Amino acid sequence: MRYQSAEPNANGRFPGIFGLVNGLRRRGQLTDEQEAFMRVNNAWYNAAYTDPSTVDATVYDREVNPGARAWFKIEATHLFDRLPGYLAILDAHGVPWCRLESDDPGRVVYEDADQVVVVPHSPSNG
Repeated sequence: MRYQSAEPNANGRFPGIFGLVNGLRRRGQLTDEQEAFMRVNNAWYNAAYTDPSTVDATVYDREVNPGARAWFKIEATHLFDRLPGYLAILDAHGVPWCRLESDDPGRVVYEDADQVVVVPHSPSNG
């Protein structure tokens, strides 16, 4: 399962929801409440699951794994409870997003108990 932008960015990519909210933060668009939510919950996510790039620096390398993107494993339900807060921030700022599900989202380049990082089968958003 993956939550991502419903529209491609200027580079033709479909950023995930964490990247989208981080972008709003970098541009100074979050309210104090949204900023506090993000700070607390990003820290929780950082502690709750592995950043794949700390295991393999090439996971998101654009030449080695073009278009690589992370997907939650459907079994990783402990990671889902905080997602609605991120989606609410995107909704509040009019950022369109979508939820994708697939049994085969692409060529797996990283996997752990909670997630997979894949290179999509096609250049589309899935």
